[in-house]
Formats: sequence, C-alpha cells, structure tokens
Amino acid sequence: MSAIDPEAAALLTSEPLLAHLATCRDGRPHVAPVWYLYGDGVVEVVTSGRKLADLRENPYVSLSVEQSERGDPEWMVSLRGTATVLDDDDAFREANARINRKYGADEDAWTDNTLVRIEVGSASHRTY
Repeated sequence: MSAIDPEAAALLTSEPLLAHLATCRDGRPHVAPVWYLYGDGVVEVVTSGRKLADLRENPYVSLSVEQSERGDPEWMVSLRGTATVLDDDDAFREANARINRKYGADEDAWTDNTLVRIEVGSASHRTY
C-alpha cells in the first residue's frame, strides 16, 4: 500500500522533473539531483558514486521534487523512505530503460549505474 496520497502521486508522475536525493554518511548529509520513476509507493533511481556508496552503508533517504517557474514554486512533494540497492543486471536494464524513456534519453544510456528502489515510508506535499 502506498504511503502517498493520490494527489501527491499524480504530481510525482506528471512530468519528467528532477528529484533531489538526500543520503547520509558519517552523520553528514549529501544531496544530489537524480532522474526517478515513481509507482505504487516505490521510487526507482539508477545511480553510482557517492550516492551509491552512502546507500550501501545507510539505506535511509529523503527525496524532494518540485515544480517551479523561474523560482516561483507551483508544488512540492517531500518523501522519506528506505532504499534497497539491487545488484541485478536484468532489473537494472529494465528500470534504466524506463527511466531514460521518461527523460527522453537513449534507453541504453547511463549503463555504469546501479538500480536503487526506495520504499516510501512517509510523504508530504503542497501546492502553491
């Protein structure tokens, strides 16, 4: 069952926007933009580097997605959840292709990443 109400879910799936993924290492936050897919209480991202290393050590994350026009906010959704790193080549290829299609990229781009699924535990949203 999704922890996100239908209005927030509709916002998350409305258009290809960046999410800002917050991870934590040694008690310090790290925030970076990522492409994402949302569906039924789960966010999928493909990532590497610092974010992936952080997630392997600490699965607790926050994500923020917002729509604005020249800094004037229209809406925002904030999510908190638990990430699972999936070292599964087939699952990665399928998710990577879906995410790349959403953002208009070649389905085979960004193949040096790893699939991460985030089970949403809580969510809040606001429209302005």
